[in-house]
Amino acid sequence: MVNETDELIDTIYKKESPIHSDHNSKRIIRKSPMAKYQIFDESEFTRGREVLGNLIVHGMIASGGTDIDWLIEHRGGFVILEFKGFHNDKINIPKGQMIAYEKLHEKLNQSTKCFLYIVGCDDIDFSNPDSTIWIFEMAQWKSGAIPKNTNDIYGKDSGRQNRFIVYREYMEEISVEKLRDIVDSHWKEFEIIM
Repeated sequence: MVNETDELIDTIYKKESPIHSDHNSKRIIRKSPMAKYQIFDESEFTRGREVLGNLIVHGMIASGGTDIDWLIEHRGGFVILEFKGFHNDKINIPKGQMIAYEKLHEKLNQSTKCFLYIVGCDDIDFSNPDSTIWIFEMAQWKSGAIPKNTNDIYGKDSGRQNRFIVYREYMEEISVEKLRDIVDSHWKEFEIIM
């Protein structure tokens, strides 16, 4: 049996490992086609984010802030994606952000169609269509299918009340490719109904 640490070291130093386990030799990592949109000037992108970061300064009453990770509009319909990283099998969503998403979802669905997904992920490679993510849609949140915990049910860090805690076990496990299919299905739906 090959030591995983030795394999990692060999990989880092680009050495050939003379022994391969059957599991590793049969494992194929698929790659997605090239990304549709790319950041061509990463330094300019980073600079733009830093400039916005200087908007709220010490001495102001306002603080904090958040963004929408991905907003897709097509023919008046919307798909909104919010990505959160897992820590100890849970994601944290600031209360203010979730309230804003609830209201945005509600208002957009009054006059058009809107799907809003919270996507939980570990440190993954989105270019691999087989990578695993976990999701839930705002309708599940509103219906109570996703518990609205503000305290860690496992007793850890129960003092903070300004965020919702969502556990991986309440989210649907899917692949990156499946998420792409979901987004495309909504796009096609907007083609028909809008």
